[in-house]
Amino acid sequence: MRNARFALATIFALTLVSFRLAAQDSPKPESKRPSTTLKVQVTFSEMEGDKKVANLPYTFFLKAVEAGPVPPPWTKMRMGSRLPVYAGKDGMQYIDVGTSIDARGFIADDGRFELSLGLERSWVEGDVPVATERSNGGAVDAHSPDFKEPIIRQFKTELNLTMRDGQSTQTTQAADPLSGRVLTITVTMNVVK
Repeated sequence: MRNARFALATIFALTLVSFRLAAQDSPKPESKRPSTTLKVQVTFSEMEGDKKVANLPYTFFLKAVEAGPVPPPWTKMRMGSRLPVYAGKDGMQYIDVGTSIDARGFIADDGRFELSLGLERSWVEGDVPVATERSNGGAVDAHSPDFKEPIIRQFKTELNLTMRDGQSTQTTQAADPLSGRVLTITVTMNVVK
């Protein structure tokens, strides 16, 4: 009986010691990755022929980190309005119109930075009259009041840029197929010191 107690106490002590050794050998959590704060400006410019129609700059800050197994979180910016749109007999529906920017940055070699950008811009341009009531046969009633539905234009792009401190680059140029307006996107990046 005494040998059994001794064996049980020895097993318990060895188990306790092995748990402590295993806890000491476990890898420590990865220290924080080095980061650099970047000031990024995205400018949407619109031209109609030779005439500049709009120049919309958006400036934000983000942390660029070294590449690792977990990507950094997105920095997000939203600017716009909620536009009411007639949704038939059910009433009104609201649509977001404006600019959305999603960005994140990575530290690259030789003092450069890699920027990932998701850009979306929508705007209202004109409207179309829509009859609000229909006759029993489903045809539009000529005597029903019209509701003006907005025409919503939209532009989306995703970019991956490698830039240096102080660099400005014209990244995208696109023409609206209906209006002929040319949209140009310029990105400027500076390291915050």
